[in-house]
Amino acid sequence: MSNAEKLEFLFDTLKVCVLVPTYNNAGTLGHLLKDISFFTWNILVVNDGSTDETAEILDAFPGVFTVNYSPNQGKGYALQQGFKKALELGFDYVISIDSDGQHFAKDLTVFLQMLEANPGALIIGARNMNQSSVPSKSSFGNRFSNFWFRVETDIRLPDTQSGFRLYPVHRLKNMHFFTRKYEFEIEVIVRAAWRGIPVVPVPVSVYYPPSGERISHFRPFRDFTRISILNTILVLVTVIYIKPRNLFRKLNGQKNWKKAIIQELLHPHQSDARKSVSAAFGIFMGIVPIWGFQLIAAIFIAFILKLNKVLVILFANISIPPFIPLIIYASYRSGSIWMPGSAPEISFSKSLSLSAIRYNFRQYLLGSITLAIVAGVVTGLLTFLLLKLFNKKPRRDI
Repeated sequence: MSNAEKLEFLFDTLKVCVLVPTYNNAGTLGHLLKDISFFTWNILVVNDGSTDETAEILDAFPGVFTVNYSPNQGKGYALQQGFKKALELGFDYVISIDSDGQHFAKDLTVFLQMLEANPGALIIGARNMNQSSVPSKSSFGNRFSNFWFRVETDIRLPDTQSGFRLYPVHRLKNMHFFTRKYEFEIEVIVRAAWRGIPVVPVPVSVYYPPSGERISHFRPFRDFTRISILNTILVLVTVIYIKPRNLFRKLNGQKNWKKAIIQELLHPHQSDARKSVSAAFGIFMGIVPIWGFQLIAAIFIAFILKLNKVLVILFANISIPPFIPLIIYASYRSGSIWMPGSAPEISFSKSLSLSAIRYNFRQYLLGSITLAIVAGVVTGLLTFLLLKLFNKKPRRDI
């Protein structure tokens, strides 16, 4: 059996097809399909409302499965239509490959090898983003995406934006996705990880043509905004639901669950100083006047500074509704220190809400920053002293 026959046999045995979503890439589509055909004829092209010569090129490849619709709906929608069609055709996996000439068909073999070692996994082709030909905006966007993926899943990946991927569509078929554009490629890997599907990288080659020859349908402002909104939602879901769910699953069935909770919260391997700084930073972020963004900013900085994320989140929740009037009142009182003789008297009542901040805003702003710093320092010092006292006591199994 020749190498080509072995590869074709492997594609059929593992029930894998190659999925090519395309939109106005007639200049590179034909060459790509020809290259893929050397490895397999399990090819599915989703024509996402192309207005160029894409239809004529597909007519030259009668052995290729196609999905056609108009008008253009976006890459995420195209991938989802490809997943549905692949399942109808009896495939369990699809290897998505961009039609703009960035990816090389020869790398299809590394996906099959990784799939044999990791059945059921979602495999992402990791590009070498250190090449001089890689656009700076792509490099920045990739680092940005990798960071938030780690926040949302605790999984470190070298390349979360690569479109060269193997999807286990038989494990995704019951999932309902909410995005239809480029941000879908973030949603699908985060939610797959949440479902317990392994997400693993595999090195692949990449080609970036000179800037004058690049064809990209990515709209930097609009699509980056969509991705940022999606990441904001995913982080909130992570904090509110995924993290507690994972902790419950971890504790479920454990006899010494109290000890497990303490281990999760305190992380014995971390120093008392780091834990104290984490608590202080959480309090600071809970009070500092960036309402609506406090938790996300706290998590972002906590990852950069390698703080105890659990303690940061726990203490940052000081800004929950029952405490908001107290925080606003204390902020106004603190602000009066910086405005002697001109600060109006503010009475403490339940009417002190976020809407009240617009009155005497300067006093509130100065006071909230002052209060955040003082409360953070006091919390850090008290936490440090309590940890030292706790560590001095003889330890017993809980």
